Amino acid sequence: MMTRRLAQLFVGLLLYGLSMAMMIRAGLGLDPWDVFHQGVGDRTPLSFGTVVIVTGAVVLLLWIPLRQKPGIGTISNIVVIGLAADLGLWLIPDLHTMPVRAAMLAAGIFLNGIAGGAYIGAGLGPGPRDGLMTGIVARTGWSIRRVRTAIELTALAVGWGLGGTVGVGTILYAVTIGPIVHVMLPLFTIRGGDGGWTGRGGNRPDAPSSTLSPRPNA
Repeated sequence: MMTRRLAQLFVGLLLYGLSMAMMIRAGLGLDPWDVFHQGVGDRTPLSFGTVVIVTGAVVLLLWIPLRQKPGIGTISNIVVIGLAADLGLWLIPDLHTMPVRAAMLAAGIFLNGIAGGAYIGAGLGPGPRDGLMTGIVARTGWSIRRVRTAIELTALAVGWGLGGTVGVGTILYAVTIGPIVHVMLPLFTIRGGDGGWTGRGGNRPDAPSSTLSPRPNA
């Protein structure tokens, strides 16, 4: 059982990172956290994937005062998604025609939902952003939707200010990723794990109830 859960976790995280690269190459808008990652990457010598890893590590430090405990899936989320995103950006060339970019965006969002369902369903720990959200909810008593929306809007605003790509893809991701994960998660949830499902205003891909995203990134 653990072998299957680990395999599903790492395949899901790998595909999640690749889906992020697909959406970046589409150039039509990213989810809020990736707008932030891209904006920081554009202003530093760091690669997109490295920014994802560093951001995840910093967010994980915020778990300490919230008394959240990471799992193997949490640590893996930080590292594997960032590496997979850089791999995807290396493999996928720049796209120039609108039909191809639109198709890449749609495929990236759909793959993101599948990957999110897979790694959440492995039940080996939430992503760092998800844990931040649930920790704040537990400490304040605020609603998941309120906390998730505040975090996502902050990431989006800062990323946009730094030059991250906001566009139709940002809106499309916001309105479709929750329903996709909602369908995919039961297919991948392994009995005996909680699937990282917390009610769900989810991690970067994790949240059907989120108004802006769910993100595994996450």
